[in-house]
Amino acid sequence: MTTPSVVRARKLVKHFNDLAAVDCIDFDVAAGETFGVLGPNGAGKSTLMRMIGCISLPTSGKLQVLGLDPAADGPRIRTRLGVIPQDNLLDQHLSVKENLTTYARYFGMPRGQARKRAAELLEFVQLDRRADDEVQPLSGGMKRRLAIARALVNDPELVLLDEPTTGLDPQARHLLWERLHKLKQNGATLVLTTHYMDEAEQLCDKLVIMDRGRIVGEGSPRTLIETLVSPEVVELRFGALPAQRFAEDLEGVGKRIESLPDRLLIFAEDGDAVVAEVYRRGLSPASVLVRRATLEDVFLHRTGRTLVD
Repeated sequence: MTTPSVVRARKLVKHFNDLAAVDCIDFDVAAGETFGVLGPNGAGKSTLMRMIGCISLPTSGKLQVLGLDPAADGPRIRTRLGVIPQDNLLDQHLSVKENLTTYARYFGMPRGQARKRAAELLEFVQLDRRADDEVQPLSGGMKRRLAIARALVNDPELVLLDEPTTGLDPQARHLLWERLHKLKQNGATLVLTTHYMDEAEQLCDKLVIMDRGRIVGEGSPRTLIETLVSPEVVELRFGALPAQRFAEDLEGVGKRIESLPDRLLIFAEDGDAVVAEVYRRGLSPASVLVRRATLEDVFLHRTGRTLVD
């Protein structure tokens, strides 16, 4: 028997005047998975998250969240959501603990239960020793963990995270990843946007890549890498010489060659075999790197390298 999707979209559209911010997309988020939404600025990620969060209604198409219709059941859905926006939006006039207990009261939670829940969550995000501290002096990573704790006050079934680790140092990012892994192990479903490809590879079971409102790639990180690019990438640099001039000499090598101003990228099943062929054809690159293909390679292949304003 098929498990119902926590989020289900069919031919989902959101227009702002003549702009299609989300343009006829389909996807499903299964219970208990971490689902990523990737894309350049202006791709439609934030608009999609606002629709899932019942803040903005679709222009057309069908959207179900937790089996309900956001247009008719927005308040019921929101009581079962945890939302972590890009900005932490913490109350600077309250203590760390009070940021949680006060927020819990919005859900009608009795004071005693709110205090107990706050204590549990502060321990979960490793802020229990800072419970009585003011918010303002906390580091960026601590504030982000507090924002996550606040979003979990109502024990949500679905948690929406909009770029959860932007601006954090590596230590804070990895600690946050650990907390999100534990949250998933406890049964929550996570939907997140991120600009960090390594984060998406670490956290996401499945993801979609959006560009100009449409989905241009969908699947697990590993499946996307294997089907849309290749298992390995060879990077060739030719010192001061423009790399593009050597592209014709390597025609037919690997699955695909991408010319950049400073290097050539050759996507292939076997990077070492490509390197051998490069030298067999008489080329002598200044440097050679064979590496595993990454989600960033997929992202740039599907959305391009040109900045979009």
